[in-house]
Amino acid sequence: MERTPHCLIVEDDQEIGGLLSRFLSKHGFRVSIAPDGRAMRRTLSDGAVDIVVLDVMLPGESGLELCRRLRLESNVPVIILTALGEETDRIIGLEMGADDYLAKPFNQRELLARIRAVLRRAASLPYNPRPVDARAMRFVGWCLDPAKRRLQAPDGRLVMLTSGEFDLLAALCQHPQRVLSRDQLLDLTIGRAADAFERSIDIRISRLRRKIEADPKNPQIITTVRSGGYLFAAEVTSP
Repeated sequence: MERTPHCLIVEDDQEIGGLLSRFLSKHGFRVSIAPDGRAMRRTLSDGAVDIVVLDVMLPGESGLELCRRLRLESNVPVIILTALGEETDRIIGLEMGADDYLAKPFNQRELLARIRAVLRRAASLPYNPRPVDARAMRFVGWCLDPAKRRLQAPDGRLVMLTSGEFDLLAALCQHPQRVLSRDQLLDLTIGRAADAFERSIDIRISRLRRKIEADPKNPQIITTVRSGGYLFAAEVTSP
């Protein structure tokens, strides 16, 4: 029997939380409500949560800070709720690892559709139940250190990467010898709300190749799989 998906709503407005809980429950979800970050962490520690719907405006820690902490500790999908017109919150939220966003006021059916879409996309990712590994990863003489967020070349020099380039290289290193589609790479880096920016994956791959490949026009580390995506062909080890 298929398990009922568990949605955690982090919302301090009791009326909004109650409405969302009743609506999502009618559509096949088990729902928990947390009014703040402390209650959110308590619910997460009590059992498996499949998706978090996170309001930006919360008492104590903001939703954006909670999103950042969540992404450091877990791969659980996150949808943030922002005030109408607060584009800065949307951008910061996506940069901190949110998977999608929705501006208030919103239609409940749109939220339901976004939750289902995010869960479908999350289910298509390679199985990786552990939090992102902070150990350094080595490949063909290179060393990528997630804890220090730095890349060291075989000759010992440090190679500068943008935040997006680093996250993309880390995602590839964590799934070596596996074909990852652009959608999956978006899921693992930018977030599932970024479908419109699919070409950004190609651009970042090109930049990475110029920095780590001996011949960027004939890549041996990050290879292209026709009609499939990209494959990190190098063997990855931990020191």
